[in-house]
Amino acid sequence: MRLGIVGTGKMGSLLKQTLEKQNNESIAAVHRGYELQTLSEPPELIFDFSHPDNLQALLEYALNHHVKLVLGTTNYTQKQQLSIHAAAMQIPIIQEANFSLGIAVLKQALKQITPILAEDFDIEIIEKHHNQKVDAPSGTAKQLAQIMNPMHQYNELYGRRGECGQRGKEIGIHAIRGGNLAGEHTILYLGEDESLEITHKAVTKQIFIHGAIKAAAFLSDKEKGYYTMEDVLSMWEEVNGTSGNHRYD
Repeated sequence: MRLGIVGTGKMGSLLKQTLEKQNNESIAAVHRGYELQTLSEPPELIFDFSHPDNLQALLEYALNHHVKLVLGTTNYTQKQQLSIHAAAMQIPIIQEANFSLGIAVLKQALKQITPILAEDFDIEIIEKHHNQKVDAPSGTAKQLAQIMNPMHQYNELYGRRGECGQRGKEIGIHAIRGGNLAGEHTILYLGEDESLEITHKAVTKQIFIHGAIKAAAFLSDKEKGYYTMEDVLSMWEEVNGTSGNHRYD
């Protein structure tokens, strides 16, 4: 499969190095989305670990050439997110804020745990990342909050300062930046006389690369549709007789 990468930063560069070692061939990489037009031959699949500003050019190129997309960029606007879903009506797209398989399993666990504990436990999220990370809180932290708050019954509170008063129905989300941490996310369920703490630690960025490559393999036989890492996990579920959760196709 011909592969392309948009984004030549740390993630894009690491992805390119990993793919070249696995495939023993050159992988086309560009810095900006519009630079895809300079490629001599369209890739069959493009990984994007760049910036939201590249999305429009990337989607236009992918739609014109029917290219599969693995999107790892975060912090899209609502309008951009809608354009991704619209494009998925014609091409296969898998999108994730975090391609770690461990995070994918954590999301499934939170869907089961939260309804059980929500009545009697307060919920907090703490995320830690390296000192070069641009956005805060992380896209993964926001995604975890959304999973625990599907009906928007909680106020998602980003940090606290001053006099807080009595705690309301809220999920606190806190960001820590320092050093070269690849990424750490902790979910705290805090009750009377007991608490439950679940932490996922990314030791290196390589885990995100491995997950993105698995996501690309998942898309290999797809013609269109919007997918997440939850659908990648469904490959293992199908072995046990359960079906995936893909959309639009």
